[in-house]
Amino acid sequence: MLKVNFYELNTVEDSKLQFAVIMARHKGKWIFVRHKERLSWEIPGGHREENESIDMTASRELTEETGAKKFNITPLCIYSVVRDEAESYGQLFLSEVECLDELPNSEIGEIKLFDTMPESLTYPLIQPYLFKKVEKSYIMEAYNDSGKKI
Repeated sequence: MLKVNFYELNTVEDSKLQFAVIMARHKGKWIFVRHKERLSWEIPGGHREENESIDMTASRELTEETGAKKFNITPLCIYSVVRDEAESYGQLFLSEVECLDELPNSEIGEIKLFDTMPESLTYPLIQPYLFKKVEKSYIMEAYNDSGKKI
């Protein structure tokens, strides 16, 4: 059994945050990446390295996995995945990518822009929850910015 939980920013001890996941948009579409050894799609992100802030992890992973060169990145919330009574934590970010460069030589084989979440996902029990959380925040932000319903 697997469960995804969401928490407000700064409500989970920083040292527990092991992952950064970045829902990124470019030219009005969502960026998903495909690992060289897989056929499925995933949200850019990865493990936090030693002596690295979770914000630094997010920026590094976005650049390494998508080739993003010019972007803004905003922390949205903390998430956790509970599996077999063990809970692991990460931070979820939203990014608007202005400029994509060539994909760095890494484990990522391809990036692709989607209007919505692709069907073939690497982590189908986790990624839909993260996508829906970000999509809802993104729509609310657009609503608040415009002052009218979109």
